Amino acid sequence: MHGITALFDTRAARELDARATVLLGGDGYVLMQRAGQAAWRALLQRWPQALRICVVCGPGNNGGDGYVLARLAQQSRREVRVLHLAGHGPRTPLAQRACTEYVAAGGRIELFPEAQPQGDVIVDALFGIGLVRAPDAEVSALIEAINHQASPVFALDVPSGLDADLGTAPGACVDADATLQFIAPHVGLHTGDALELVGERGIDELDVPPDAFVSLAPAAQLLREDVLAQWLLPRRLNTHKGESGRVLCIGGDHGHGGAILLCAEAALRCGAGLLTAATRAAHVPVLLSRRPEAMASAVESGEDLVPLLANADAIALGPGLGQGDWGRAVFHLALDAGKPLVLDADALNLLAQSPRELPGAILTPHPGEAARLLGIATGEVQRDRFSAARAIADRYNAIVVLKGAGSIVAARGEPLRVIGAGNPGMAVGGMGDVLTGVIAALRGQGLAAFDAASAGALLHSLAGDIAAEDGERGLLPSDLMPHLRKLSNPA
Repeated sequence: MHGITALFDTRAARELDARATVLLGGDGYVLMQRAGQAAWRALLQRWPQALRICVVCGPGNNGGDGYVLARLAQQSRREVRVLHLAGHGPRTPLAQRACTEYVAAGGRIELFPEAQPQGDVIVDALFGIGLVRAPDAEVSALIEAINHQASPVFALDVPSGLDADLGTAPGACVDADATLQFIAPHVGLHTGDALELVGERGIDELDVPPDAFVSLAPAAQLLREDVLAQWLLPRRLNTHKGESGRVLCIGGDHGHGGAILLCAEAALRCGAGLLTAATRAAHVPVLLSRRPEAMASAVESGEDLVPLLANADAIALGPGLGQGDWGRAVFHLALDAGKPLVLDADALNLLAQSPRELPGAILTPHPGEAARLLGIATGEVQRDRFSAARAIADRYNAIVVLKGAGSIVAARGEPLRVIGAGNPGMAVGGMGDVLTGVIAALRGQGLAAFDAASAGALLHSLAGDIAAEDGERGLLPSDLMPHLRKLSNPA
């Protein structure tokens, strides 16, 4: 599907490397030379004025790629230095071959810490995907020395120290300005810590034959803007508001009326045909004055909510809900209504206190809420965001949007999806309320739950990126509203 990119884990990356080697005649050095050449081309394109190149090589094949790049840079009459730790020279046959050719061409090798990583560009060819633990003290010192330089850093395949599967850095990690992946994009480079460490991502497929990918399952799918047109189809000319979904937004206990207002407005901006906001009576006048298109209903007891539940095509539950008696009462009524659900905020906290399966429901936790749903620490969620999203989906038999840097969408029997949009300015109260309304609107318009969660999370993040063009700091959830409408109508 257009707008979806397959992402692969390290197991698949190694399999691809092995398959490509066979398809290219059985000599792995062919692939290594292609990687080094691709990296040199990318360096020249990004930093054409760089005359002094420092390549920091590790002992494995990632270091071999670095030696190839260093040889090519030297042949281009750049001043080239290769740097590695004492006792960490090339150990694999391919890396040894690349190092021998570099030295034979007149290249020099220096040892850290006697020599420091200095140059117009520093190339990180230490470990690539080969490191899945915290680097030891020696390696950490070298990584820190790279990061302390003012020069830009170019990482080959993966910034050294970053887990290419999880997107986490368990210890010291190279902070790259740009990263060039080889053959296929790595799943871990699109979420969590990775988004702060990889810099500008690139991919070079090294002209690997397509047969190398046959029957190789990706670890996840990366979603980008183009995919929205597959889900958000034009409406029939002969349509009516009932066909666009009756969405019921429930929340806004005393003191939290803004949350339900944001949720309701977002649902309307994303095409909900009829929108009812069920909230405390005190919030009704404000809601009507701000957004008269919403049908605001005062709900002070369960009896007030029952007829609203019966008419709903989709329910957004949680924004401003609270965990008091009122919130608990409407929470249980909504869950028992048998309607498509989107749960956020205190609805998730109440669910964590009384766990139950919710087939077809969409849960939208941030890492703290995800931790409560799983009964673990927030740090454990962030150490493996993919497994956490899967675990919530399995425990509650629901669709999950694990929010954060590189939001993840998970569901039983479905491929993981990663949202390729969003920015730090969206880390502000109320953004989740907007997301809940967006997803509920799409669910009410007939999208299947997994697609509604995926499209909604992508739509929300893209709107945030457009709104952040004026600056991330000070970005408000309400700034997304006009962009939600435009993005909901892809050309």
